[in-house]
Amino acid sequence: MGKVVVMDHPLLQHKIGILRRKETSTKDFRELVNEIAELIYYEASRDLPLADKEIETPLCKTTVKEIAGKKLCIVPILRAGIGLCDGILRMNPSAKVGHIGMYRNEETLEPIEYFYKLPSDAADRDIFVVDPMLATGGSAIAAIKMLHNHGIQRIRFLCLIAAPEGVKKLQEAFPEVDIYIGAMDERLNEKGYILPGLGDAGDRIFGTK
Repeated sequence: MGKVVVMDHPLLQHKIGILRRKETSTKDFRELVNEIAELIYYEASRDLPLADKEIETPLCKTTVKEIAGKKLCIVPILRAGIGLCDGILRMNPSAKVGHIGMYRNEETLEPIEYFYKLPSDAADRDIFVVDPMLATGGSAIAAIKMLHNHGIQRIRFLCLIAAPEGVKKLQEAFPEVDIYIGAMDERLNEKGYILPGLGDAGDRIFGTK
């Protein structure tokens, strides 16, 4: 069974509190999303495998640790997920970035897929699927199904805010996937939005509403 990790670091919780405020500007919201993503990724990458590498310092030779195997791949769920990428790339600039495009049908709440593009060697990489919100779980489940259909198995899911309903559905669909959450909220409303939440993450990141 995969892990469900809800972050409890005071600095992260402080930033999420500012993120929730309706008066937070687009600029500040965008910057906070990246800062929070950076902190969540730090925890999510804690158990990546390491390998020894011999190097030479200015004084002598020594053995250091490096991440083993192929480097990582970040996969944002478009469009809002792309708002988390810069923060993660600050932590791991050599990571590759794939994209999965989908949007939610506002009547059925089901995800509609429209785009898929990943590095050709993605199956050999650790994949970090990122999306600001885990609400009904539909988009996350659809994205991971797409990855599985392309032979990709080593997957972790990162989000800023989650509802218990979405976490439960994602665990039931993919019990092996580790889930990393900035804050666990109370519930979904009748429209499938997280309460108390922070509104529409995509609109607030890109200033489209």
